[in-house]
Amino acid sequence: MISKNMAKALLGGSKIRKMFEEGNRLKQIYGPENVFDFSIGNPDLEPPVEVKEALKEIASADIPGIHGYMSNNGYETTRAAIAKKRSEESGLDIDASAVCMTVGAAAAMNDVLHSLLDPEDEVIVLAPYFMEYNGYIANHNGKVVICDTDEKFIPHVEDIAAKITDRTKAVIINSPNNPSGVVYSEQFLSELNSVLKSADHTIHVISDEPYIDLAYDGITVPCALKFIDNLIICFSWSKSLSLPGERIGYTLVSPKNEDYNDLTAAITISNRTLGSVNAPAIWQRVIEKSLYAKVDVSNYEKRRNMLYSNIVDAGFDAVKPQGALYIFMNTPEGLTDDEFADICHEENLLIVGGGSFAKPGYARLAFCVSETTIVNSRKAFFAVAEKLGIEHRSSL
Repeated sequence: MISKNMAKALLGGSKIRKMFEEGNRLKQIYGPENVFDFSIGNPDLEPPVEVKEALKEIASADIPGIHGYMSNNGYETTRAAIAKKRSEESGLDIDASAVCMTVGAAAAMNDVLHSLLDPEDEVIVLAPYFMEYNGYIANHNGKVVICDTDEKFIPHVEDIAAKITDRTKAVIINSPNNPSGVVYSEQFLSELNSVLKSADHTIHVISDEPYIDLAYDGITVPCALKFIDNLIICFSWSKSLSLPGERIGYTLVSPKNEDYNDLTAAITISNRTLGSVNAPAIWQRVIEKSLYAKVDVSNYEKRRNMLYSNIVDAGFDAVKPQGALYIFMNTPEGLTDDEFADICHEENLLIVGGGSFAKPGYARLAFCVSETTIVNSRKAFFAVAEKLGIEHRSSL
């Protein structure tokens, strides 16, 4: 018999992954050009040339011990390079000891939660949010406490304050946000810091930052290190360098964090005992050589604009995202998320309902897909609108 927790997880599953597999099935039947799969944030851009050149150089280099163990928190030189970059961005004096190299942001988040949580401790999440947070928190016997946001997906600190109890251990923020694309303001970050600092016990902010390099319309994503004291960053290069399958990331504890020494040590131990041992050796060296590279953000901005036009021209409503890789569109009135997804499915248009992000009444669409897919999908959006009797705002 498997565990009760895993039996429950099997029943729930991931709608994103299920839709992704459905997309693969439909492509075999109808051809890739006739299936419009916006279900998963799987970047299709190639990694920057700096990454490819670094990988070739390091893989072919005759360096003794290149594939061997290193310290559990990663190579000193790699961590020092990351600390230097984050110091430049924040104006803080960040040491290499603040950084722990991890197997992507998921491992980073689990390392942090394992280091923080006792059974029944609470973690506040801001809806809509990446649903895997639920599993990560449950992994370490914590409890998810959901705080809603407004109609533009903006959180309000007074709502967060109302959710704080004596068991609150952390608040997870994600900006630019998956799935809404919202960028949290400097004012919000400052107000959040004030509220949490006024609590009668230490509450950490876990900043999940895989999208910080993906912002549009000239927007700059505020540096959370500048505004929040008890901060722990979880970062991944999955999106900014198009490396989702390589699983490389890190944690960084702010030098202003009250528990700096204990946290940096605990996260390193968690990295080992949770099974990662250390982040991949070659990829740490690749990152060190290509730390300031990133994918062509203008390409994603163009695709965002194209997909947004398809949605609103067909007659649907959506808030235009400021960053990340997703549009979170409104589900038409009178339909559940699943009902709307089923109607879209009839036109080979694959989306994920907002309920998967704790925000029913919406649907997430990833625009990190080919331009051809976005262009060809326009007719599908118009066809769905016609089925629902929704008036188009523009011509097909």
